[in-house]
Amino acid sequence: MNEVALMWEVRVVPGEQHRLLDWAREHAVPAVRAAGCRDVRLYRSEQQRVVLIAHFAAAEAPVLPEPPPHLAARPPHQWTFDRVL
Repeated sequence: MNEVALMWEVRVVPGEQHRLLDWAREHAVPAVRAAGCRDVRLYRSEQQRVVLIAHFAAAEAPVLPEPPPHLAARPPHQWTFDRVL
């Protein structure tokens, strides 16, 4: 069985990181849980970025919803990685 990791990253509008984190907890985290992720982690950085990493025991990962435009400095980026080790 394939395992994949989903990495979702958003550059935040300055001063809005806490609101984007709240949005991610309410929308992005439930979306990956509903898609059957094994675990999910949410990170923030001093560079005004929010990153979500979720692991799935399947070959497909969901496309996450886009945050409200007033919170994101640009659209989110999303990558899927296949586990090799």
